[in-house]
Amino acid sequence: TQALALRSALCPGLADGAQERERERARREGAMPRAKKEPVAEMFESVSDGLKQLYRSKIRPVEENYRFGEFYSPLLTDSDFDAKPMVLLLGQYSVGKTSFIKYLLGRDFPGAHIGPEPTTDRFIAVMHGNEDKTTPGNALAVSANMPFRGLEMFGNGFLNKFQGAQLDSPLLHHVTLIDTPGVLSGEKQRIGRSYSFTDVCGWFASRADVILLLFDAHKLDISDEFKDAIEALKGHDDKIRVVLNKADAVDAQKLLRIYGALMWSLGKVVKTPECVRVYIGSFWDHPLKGSEWSRQLFEAEMRDLLTDLKNVPRNAAVRKVNELVKRVRLAKAHAYIVGHLKKEMPSMFGKDKAQAKLLANLEDHFLKVHRAHQLPVGDFPDVTKFKQVMEAHDLSKFPKLDMKQIEAMEQVLAREIPRLMAQFPQEGTQPGSAVGQALTHVSEHVAAHPPPPQQLSYQPAEPPPSQLTYAAQPSPYVAAPAAAPTAPAWAISPADKTKYDEVFATMQPQGGLASGLAVRPILERSGLPVDVLRQVWNFSDIDRDGNLDRDEFAVAMHLTRECAAGRPLPPSLPIDMYPPSKRHLFSG
Repeated sequence: TQALALRSALCPGLADGAQERERERARREGAMPRAKKEPVAEMFESVSDGLKQLYRSKIRPVEENYRFGEFYSPLLTDSDFDAKPMVLLLGQYSVGKTSFIKYLLGRDFPGAHIGPEPTTDRFIAVMHGNEDKTTPGNALAVSANMPFRGLEMFGNGFLNKFQGAQLDSPLLHHVTLIDTPGVLSGEKQRIGRSYSFTDVCGWFASRADVILLLFDAHKLDISDEFKDAIEALKGHDDKIRVVLNKADAVDAQKLLRIYGALMWSLGKVVKTPECVRVYIGSFWDHPLKGSEWSRQLFEAEMRDLLTDLKNVPRNAAVRKVNELVKRVRLAKAHAYIVGHLKKEMPSMFGKDKAQAKLLANLEDHFLKVHRAHQLPVGDFPDVTKFKQVMEAHDLSKFPKLDMKQIEAMEQVLAREIPRLMAQFPQEGTQPGSAVGQALTHVSEHVAAHPPPPQQLSYQPAEPPPSQLTYAAQPSPYVAAPAAAPTAPAWAISPADKTKYDEVFATMQPQGGLASGLAVRPILERSGLPVDVLRQVWNFSDIDRDGNLDRDEFAVAMHLTRECAAGRPLPPSLPIDMYPPSKRHLFSG
């Protein structure tokens, strides 16, 4: 220091250089930390894309360090965030679960079996596909683009009883339906299953957007296994909808008694202070029976349920945010608990005895963590289940509490997710018109049938015109009938179109049109040169009105993504890039 002061007095310029080198050395040694840079807000294409990147960078490392997946649900993959909304159907045998799915689709699906006896003996994921086919459960569980990787934890005993059914249906562009085996009563069913039915139901419930509990008007008893399955839905009460099916098979007086008995039975199983919503109707393609009063009741109830189902895709983004926030809170509490138990372990000897003592007094340690870090009691796991899992692990091998990772997760809750929602304020809030069109045949069936005449003998009635063929219903992504049967399909897939529609909704279009000022920031996220983006705009503004509608914006997004992937723009917009609504403007 004295030598540095002497050189400073003799050679000011030399001293400045030496001081700078001294400061640089101090920074390298940690004595003078560099000023932190302000975080740069990341731009994402959608809410799902943003959640995926936040989870991958800031949440999954914590889950891996403290083995969160072994105590709760398995770690998430990209396919879990990209998955379509899921509707889970649960109920005892012959309550109409498979018929309900057929009613929504307007047709049979591969692997469907309907009958009064227990017919569905497996879990079936009904998904969209270009052709009718079934996929075994083991193949689904290892598919990178399917959200079923977590089912591997249940082993071959379950995967042999799981399959996928793929078919081309407009509704399946937006949702995935899960059919389940009928729950039977008695000890035989629990012994006969080679997997835990309750655990599998819990896995699907955590990923489902809506859970439909179906009851038959003639079978209201809740078996032990069904009771366990309903109790496994705890924590997902907001997703549960109860359906009293085949209600038109009884008269009004009996229906009143049946409804009261159902609510009494549910009150013993669904332990919530609020009453669950019960939809009453007959969900199949036959005309409704009963008096005019009862038919009006059934139609109103069935319309309400259809409206609820139409809202599933538009609420999917908010549901994904909600589920990730719940997961982050659980992971944070889990990290604090493991870090506390690790801190209480001895460093050298007596580790086994110390771990046994800690687990014996686990409730006391939960209370200590709760008081030390002010964590909500609702974020703590079940003591018994946590203890059972932890007994199979060695506490000394867990890492110490990493406060940097905890702070990163807190930043996700406090800043990142609110910022992400601010980027897409309107995502998921637009009316589900596409789903409404996919369910047009159901809406027509609810409203169009007069009461059937009383018949002494059975006469099979012809299905109404809306039920003759599902392909006749309008679809938002199929081109209007053209004069030439060889008109090419639109190059933009329905899945991509759905994503582009979500982004289009965030711009708050006026009269269905987005101006250039609104579209420009979104296209500039691609990082493409201005000349390329100008050409993309010229191609996309097909009707030359200076604005982009929903279909034109999809063309702009598709062209931008193609260019960003390294593919050149075509010299002119080909016919397959023209939206079906603009094909009449194609000049060749």
